[in-house]
Amino acid sequence: QVHLVESGGGLVQPGGSLRLSCAASGSIISVRAWYRQVPGKERELVARFTVGDTTDYADSVKGRFTISRNNAKNMLYLQMNSLKPEDTAVYYCNAIGLALRDYWGKGTLVTVSS
Repeated sequence: QVHLVESGGGLVQPGGSLRLSCAASGSIISVRAWYRQVPGKERELVARFTVGDTTDYADSVKGRFTISRNNAKNMLYLQMNSLKPEDTAVYYCNAIGLALRDYWGKGTLVTVSS
């Protein structure tokens, strides 16, 4: 079994910062990406690790968000700075496991509002 647990979400004012964490356990090959979703919209990629440990970001978060991970601890992080109201969403951690199956956590809510 694979379990992903996100944490670190909350209410923050515009311009503020949050750091999301994802703890992974089980038969994980790679904890690799953050996605987000708002009601009525499709889940969208926020940031990810690609081949060779390079990183890739959505244009809307470039320069503000930083993805990082600790492979030894199966932890994934997302440092979010200069937050905007449009960053409000449920943020999900994504991992790939055996048989190259995708796994998702339950998400953590980030609300950016004054």
